[in-house]
Amino acid sequence: MNNIVAIVGRPNVGKSTLFNRLIQRREAIVDSVSGVTRDRNYGKSEWNGKEFSVIDTGGYVRGSDDVFEGEIRKQVELAIDEADVIIFVVDVEEGITPMDDAVARLLRKVTKPVLLAVNKVDNAMREKDAIEFYNLGLGEYYTFASISGSGTGDLLDALIDAFPIKPEPTQEEIVLPRFAVVGRPNAGKSSFINALIGKERYIVTDIAGTTRDSIDTKFDRFGFEFNLVDTAGIRRKAKVKEDLEFYSVMRSVRAIEHADICILIIDATRGFEGQDQSIFWLAEKNRKGVVILVNKWDLVEKETMSTRDYEEKIREELMPFTDVPILFVSALTKQRLLKALEATVKVFENRQQRIATSKFNEFMLKVIEAYPPPATKGKYVKIKYCMQLPTPTPQFVFFANMPQYVKEPYKRYLENKIRENWDFSGVPIDIYIREK
Repeated sequence: MNNIVAIVGRPNVGKSTLFNRLIQRREAIVDSVSGVTRDRNYGKSEWNGKEFSVIDTGGYVRGSDDVFEGEIRKQVELAIDEADVIIFVVDVEEGITPMDDAVARLLRKVTKPVLLAVNKVDNAMREKDAIEFYNLGLGEYYTFASISGSGTGDLLDALIDAFPIKPEPTQEEIVLPRFAVVGRPNAGKSSFINALIGKERYIVTDIAGTTRDSIDTKFDRFGFEFNLVDTAGIRRKAKVKEDLEFYSVMRSVRAIEHADICILIIDATRGFEGQDQSIFWLAEKNRKGVVILVNKWDLVEKETMSTRDYEEKIREELMPFTDVPILFVSALTKQRLLKALEATVKVFENRQQRIATSKFNEFMLKVIEAYPPPATKGKYVKIKYCMQLPTPTPQFVFFANMPQYVKEPYKRYLENKIRENWDFSGVPIDIYIREK
C-alpha cells in the first residue's frame, strides 16, 4: 500500500512547482475553482523503486492572518491527520514569515515525520541564508530549487527513509475483496452502507484495517462476502471544521489506495459534478475497478428517457473511459441495492479475469490483420504476437517490429476490441507495445 505525502506551507513558496516536479507533469495546480481538473490535489510519484501519493494542500490567503487561520489551517490540519509524511515548504528569499511560524507551531505538535524543505536555494549565498530556518524548531532542513530541480534528490532520499514500515496484510484481507464506498460529502455514502448492513448487527464484525485510519466492515449477506471500506467514517474529524471538498479528496485517496473496487456514489439531485470526476479519476489512476451509483434517484422527477439521458451525460464526462457500470439507486428506499452489489462483484471478477494466450492471439491477430497500424514515413508496423501480462490488473502487451510508430489512437482501437470480446466493464486496461 502506498504512503501519502502532503506538501504544506503558505502561498507562493513553490509547493505547486514541487508537486508538478514530483508527479513529473507540467500542469498548473488551480485552487479555489469549482469543477477543477482531476490533477488539482492529487498525484502519483516514485523514487528509488518506491511509489507514493502526493497531495498539494494548496495555499491561499484572502486578506489577513485571520483568514490564514480559517483557510490554510484547516487544510494543513487535514493533511497532518491523513498523511504519512509531511513536507513543509518555505522560501529562502523571504525568510521566516509570521505564516511560516504559524504552520511550524502546528507541525511541532505532531508525531509524524516532517521534512522542512527550503525552496529557491540555487547558489552558495542562499545556502548560507537557509541557516535561519533552524529557528522554526523543526530540526534539520533540506535545501532545493523546485524550478531547476537541484537538491530534490536529497529531499526525496530523506522522504523515502521517513516512510513508516507498513504492517503485512493478514491472510483474511488477502482473500476477501475490498470495496471502498467513495464520493463527495452528503452524497449518501453512510445511508448506502447502513442500508446494506441493516439492523441485524450480528452479521457484521469490525476488523482493524492495515493502517492506522482504516476500518473494514466484513459484509456477509445475500451470498456476497467482502470487506467494505467506509470513507464516511474512517477517522474522527479531529476537531477540524473541514473544507468539505478537500476533505473528501483526502479521505478518498486513502480509501482508494486500500481498495480493489471503488463504489462511487453521486447525488442524483446535484448531478455529476467536478468533485465526483476528481474522485473517479483517482480510482482510474490507481487502476481500481469502478462502479457508479446514482443515489437519491427517488427524489428526481422522472421524465421520458430521463435515466438514459442522465447516464449519457455522465459517460460524456468520463471520456474516454466509458465502459463503466452506472446504476440508479436509492439508499432510502433500498431500490436496486442488490443489483448494485451484483454489479460490484462482477467488476471485481472482471478485474481478476485472465485470458489464455492462445485465445487472445487467435482473436486479436485477426483484428490487427483487418485493420493494421497506419504506416508512418513509408514504414509498415507488423504485430505478430500478443499476450496478457501476469499482473494484478489487466495489462496486455503487443510485440511489434517498430513499436515507436504505434500511436495512442491505435492503442485505443486495440483496447476497444478487447472490451468488445471480453467483459472488462468497470476496469481500466493498460496496453503496451514492445519490440519483438
